[in-house]
Amino acid sequence: MIRKTVVALLLVLLTSLPSIHAEDASAPVEARVPFAPSPFVGSDGLRHLAYELHVSNFYGDTGSLELRDLSVFGDDATTPVLAMDAKDLAKVLRPVPEEHQTPSIAAGKRAVIFVWITLPPGAAVPHTLRHRIEFETEKRGGTVLDGAMVRVGNEFITTIGPPLRGGLWLAHEGPGAAQSHHWGSLVAVNGQLTIPQRYALDLVGIDAAGHAMRSSVKDIHKSTHADWIGYGADVLAVADGVVIGMRDGEAEHAPLAPQPEPASLTANGLFGNYVVLQIAPGVFASYAHLQRGSVMVKTGDHVHRGQVLAHLGQSGNSAAPHLHFQLSNASTFEGSEGIPYVFDRFDFLGPESEGQLFGQGQPWQHADAQPRRAEMPLNDVVIQFPDQ
Repeated sequence: MIRKTVVALLLVLLTSLPSIHAEDASAPVEARVPFAPSPFVGSDGLRHLAYELHVSNFYGDTGSLELRDLSVFGDDATTPVLAMDAKDLAKVLRPVPEEHQTPSIAAGKRAVIFVWITLPPGAAVPHTLRHRIEFETEKRGGTVLDGAMVRVGNEFITTIGPPLRGGLWLAHEGPGAAQSHHWGSLVAVNGQLTIPQRYALDLVGIDAAGHAMRSSVKDIHKSTHADWIGYGADVLAVADGVVIGMRDGEAEHAPLAPQPEPASLTANGLFGNYVVLQIAPGVFASYAHLQRGSVMVKTGDHVHRGQVLAHLGQSGNSAAPHLHFQLSNASTFEGSEGIPYVFDRFDFLGPESEGQLFGQGQPWQHADAQPRRAEMPLNDVVIQFPDQ
């Protein structure tokens, strides 16, 4: 009698689980999330998870696999926290599909899906994430991947002070832009494939009209460094820390001039003049493209939050004057992973497009300044740090 009762209970439990048949979840792929996401609050006031799902079409004779849709499930195994169709996937896939082409993975190749999850207000952060992708194959019709589990990180998100003071700053190429040169840049060096710039910001100074250059400039292609609003601004330590890397003396490029290919995918090859601070165990703040001759610290120096480190410039791999800022989990650019952070406070003035920086399209109309606390600026929003 007891045995029959146990069997009956097991049957009830099994029938209540999601109906994934073994023959369905048989896609000939390898899928994984190399770096687990940690939740952070963006400048929209919502919690986000940002990460990459690597999918390899493993066998050479499988043929191309077309991606039909992706669903990501959290602790609730039946209701997805994210659902994307083929058109959505085409916008967040690397390599980028040809225009109007269904996203696909060629036989023997790998694709990377840049996943951005926005949790509803008040929703709990899931402990784990599960991925389900439906594919269409050339040889055997539809097939399904169901798995690629990843545990969501519960690491403490670092809260930092401003890297610049006062003024208006466009947070360009910021978090949420899957095809940006920050999040979209995978760096393969010495056996490691990482994304050091996952949460990086390019902070571009603007005036009250939202323009990056002074109104006296008639031809933007003939502008000088001094014509750019942010050029020469003080660059500040975002926290107490130790200088573990720096460089000065590198030449600055003319604004909007063609850029040469970087010599290497390292800080020396990309950052020009730079400072790297260790601000906590396993937490490194990098400041890039600094003005030549402006770096005021040396390796080994202890610095304090708000201390002037250098001035904003245009050295290294940079098309125009701005400050590149990021946090990562290693002291070197190569081999590091970009990690999330929040600024303890800033004012939010709404979105602005790259075209509006140069007076193109509709004039920028800023919103009333909204005080924000413990948030990360998302892509292409205007912020103002407090004067110090």
